[in-house]
Amino acid sequence: MARIRPFEMERYQSLYWHLVDHDLSESGVIPLTIRELLGPEADAETFLQQALGYPLSEGSYEARANIAQWYPDCGPDNVTLVNGGSEANFLSVWSLLDRGDRLAFMLPNYCQGVGLGSFFGSGVDTFKLQLRDGRWALDLEGLERAVGRRTKAIMLCNPNNPTGAVLTEGEMQAVIEVAARADAWIVADEIYRGAEIDSDVTSPTFWGRYEKVIVTSGLSKAFAMPGLRVGWAVAPNEMIQRIWVRHDYTTLTPSAVSDRLTALAMRPDVRENILARTRAIVRANLPALEDWIGAHPYFRYVRPVAGAIVYAKYDLPVASQDLVERIRLEQSVLLVPGSMFGLKRGIRFGFGYDIEHTLKGLARVDATLAAVAAGS
Repeated sequence: MARIRPFEMERYQSLYWHLVDHDLSESGVIPLTIRELLGPEADAETFLQQALGYPLSEGSYEARANIAQWYPDCGPDNVTLVNGGSEANFLSVWSLLDRGDRLAFMLPNYCQGVGLGSFFGSGVDTFKLQLRDGRWALDLEGLERAVGRRTKAIMLCNPNNPTGAVLTEGEMQAVIEVAARADAWIVADEIYRGAEIDSDVTSPTFWGRYEKVIVTSGLSKAFAMPGLRVGWAVAPNEMIQRIWVRHDYTTLTPSAVSDRLTALAMRPDVRENILARTRAIVRANLPALEDWIGAHPYFRYVRPVAGAIVYAKYDLPVASQDLVERIRLEQSVLLVPGSMFGLKRGIRFGFGYDIEHTLKGLARVDATLAAVAAGS
C-alpha cells in the first residue's frame, strides 16, 4: 500500500497555533462574523430557521450560480462546492492522476500537491518562481524541464503562497502553451484572488484561457470566512462530474449552513463589499510589517501583490525550520519556515489580523533574532 507523506506545514500549524501567545502563521484576514455577512438590515430570525438537513452534494444552484459569476463565461454546471480549498485540491488531483502519471508542481507553494502527486501518481516534478529583478518571476526553462510526456497536470498557486506574487499575462500564457504541448491539465489554486494590495482590480484567473483547466478556491482567505469550510472547483462539466464522484467518498456534501451563506457571500454586490473589506485590512496593516522587516538588515523581501502574507529571506546562519522552532519555544510566537514551501532560509509572516497584536509578537521575535545574529 502506498503511504502518503506528512503535510508538514498543516501538521505544524495544527499542533501549535492554539498554544502560542502570538499566532503569526495565519495567512488570511480577520474573519467576518455571521452578523457582518448578513448585514445590519437582515432578519437574523429568518436565518435561524435554516433546517439542518442534507444539502445537495454539488452545492445549491444559487451558490454555484453566484460563484460562476466571478469567472468569465462560466455557468453553474462548471462549479461544485466542497469542504474547503484543500478538499478542492485533493479531489482535483485524485480525479486527474493515475499510476504512472506525474504532476508538475510550482515552488514555492502550499505544498499539498507534493504529497498528493506522489500518492495518486508516480511522482512530482517541480518548477520555480525565482527572485529576479525585484520580483518573483516564473522560471520558464524550469517549467519546460518539469513537464514531460508523463505529465498529466501542472499545479500552481496564483496569487502565490507564500510570496504574494501574481503571474504576468505572459507567464500565464507560457504555462498554457507548455500544458497544451503536453496535453496536460492546469490546476490553478486561486484562493488568494481578491486580496490585492495596490489595486481594486481582481487578479487574473486561469479560467477561460485554456480548455483543460481546474480552478480551485474558496471562502477562507480573501473572503475571510475560513470557519465555513467552503471550497469549490471550477472546471469543464465532464471534470466536474469526475470530481463529484470522488466527493461521494470523502465529505459527501457541503454543510447546509455554509451553502446558504455561500450563496449570499458570492452575490456580486456582497462579494465586492467583502473583498473591499479584505483589501482595506491588508493595505492598512502591511506598512507596519514592512517597517519592522526594514529594521533588520539581514531580511530581504518583495512586496506582495495579493494576500495577507509576506515572505522574507534572511542571511542568518540557521535553517528556517530550526529558527522558527526556536522562536516558538523561546517567545511563544508561531511562524512558518521557508522549508515548508520548498524554499530555504526564509520565513512567512501573516499580517491580516490585529496589527498591534502582530507587532507585539514581532517584538518578541526580535529577541531571538538578535541572539542568532550574535551567534548565540
